[in-house]
Amino acid sequence: MRVKVLSVLVAIVMVSAVLGVIGQRSPKLRTSPVTAGAEMANRKSTSDEIFDGKKIVKSEAEWQKVLTPEAFNVLRKKGTERAYTGKLTNNHKAGVYVCAACGLHLFSSEDKFESGTGWPSFFQVIHRENIQEDVDGSLGETRTEINCKRCGSHLGHVFDDGPKPTGLRYCMNSVALKFLPAE
Repeated sequence: MRVKVLSVLVAIVMVSAVLGVIGQRSPKLRTSPVTAGAEMANRKSTSDEIFDGKKIVKSEAEWQKVLTPEAFNVLRKKGTERAYTGKLTNNHKAGVYVCAACGLHLFSSEDKFESGTGWPSFFQVIHRENIQEDVDGSLGETRTEINCKRCGSHLGHVFDDGPKPTGLRYCMNSVALKFLPAE
């Protein structure tokens, strides 16, 4: 009996995850988790909103054809743009920030804050499934690098000195993001 109940619960969780209900919220919504979950269940999601498991793989030459030299350096070579030079650093419009290489949704404008660092900063991602965290020891210190889950592009780093409610600061390169204004 216990095994049957457990099997049913596992099946419900798996179906909910496939339907995209668990752990997701719309960038336009700021309601309770229960209300947001119900609203998410009623709306269709596109492949740009939540990583669907289909990776984008291109050669370096292919990426160079579609990205500016600065974007290629940051997104594909793990470079960093100079502080206070990015066009999205002081953007205060409502909308969604997406990967500049593939369009995968990453951050909501409602989760953006002024960190004083010179780069766009957010205290949470829209969907954890859309990013990959990797250990970065390139500067002689251990940092957490944030990459796009779909195309593998370098976006920036996350630090634990952000505001409530998460205490995180996703410090992103402006050139690694594109902004989609709210409808």
